[in-house]
Amino acid sequence: MAFPNVTDIVATTIESRTKKIQDNVLNNNAGLAYIKASGNVKTVSGGSVIYEEISFAENANAGWYSGYDLLPVAAQDVLSAAQFSLKQAAVPVVISGLEQLQNSGKEQMIDLMESRITVAESTMANLLSGSFYGDGTGSGGKTIVGLEASIPANASGTSARIATGTYGAIDRVTWSFWRPYAAHPAVALTSATIQAAMNDVWGNLVRGRDRPDVIIMDAFMWGIYLASLQAQQRFTDPSKARLGFPTLQYMDADVVLDGGLYFPSSAYGPGAVTKTMYFLNTKYLKWRPHAQRNMVPLNPNRRYAMNQDAEVTILAWAGAMTNSGQAFQGRLTSN
Repeated sequence: MAFPNVTDIVATTIESRTKKIQDNVLNNNAGLAYIKASGNVKTVSGGSVIYEEISFAENANAGWYSGYDLLPVAAQDVLSAAQFSLKQAAVPVVISGLEQLQNSGKEQMIDLMESRITVAESTMANLLSGSFYGDGTGSGGKTIVGLEASIPANASGTSARIATGTYGAIDRVTWSFWRPYAAHPAVALTSATIQAAMNDVWGNLVRGRDRPDVIIMDAFMWGIYLASLQAQQRFTDPSKARLGFPTLQYMDADVVLDGGLYFPSSAYGPGAVTKTMYFLNTKYLKWRPHAQRNMVPLNPNRRYAMNQDAEVTILAWAGAMTNSGQAFQGRLTSN
């Protein structure tokens, strides 16, 4: 007869694979892999919004003094916080009554569930990866607020800090410290011009030891950047192979291809946005899953379809991607 606890098998299998599923999701996306490597995967325990503290000004009391000079002790308002909302994602795993009968042995059922959970895992990875590059407006505003909102593109022929829009509930028009840098040359980039364009973006993102540590690009940008290097034969840093992405180098940042092959279902597929490279300082980027909803069964109890012979278990995630240093993030786009 059919194994009686189908959904229990699914739920317990997801629970036993939770860490593996989390790792596979993060390692499926170059940006998330580098955020993870920077130690910036931080769970949240609750609250209606996630607050990301930021320092937006220096302490004006600082200064030189001599002997008995009076020292200024005025209160200083130098800290604020960006705000990010929790977003939710789910992948239901379904098995019909017929499939239960056809897979009547316990081992057969476990094999079937393992296969379906593996598909759910990869589906969730692509879902979150696509929203990582998105603007948060997908699915009626239910998706993660990703890089398209954090670092929007400038108009063609423009190289400047983005001074429009609101991100993390902070208005860029009002607050200049919250403006990323974006360059969009008027003429399409080539192997002869790409490095000069990258120099422009890089030079506007460095402050002392603060600088981008990874540059993520799509296949178009990767191709012309690779062509610009081949005469010098400077290639990958073998030590970065552990992250699972092919890398080149620019200054001391890794240059990573993300999305060389995919079939996008939207403008933001699983890989990087077309003809775009992102200069990211992952010191300021965080992946913030909810501690109780980080790739777990939504409900361990058995769920039945009301009008179908089927059972369902839901793989669920909730959280956000946050940014506490907009001025240190950049973007280069080609026509």
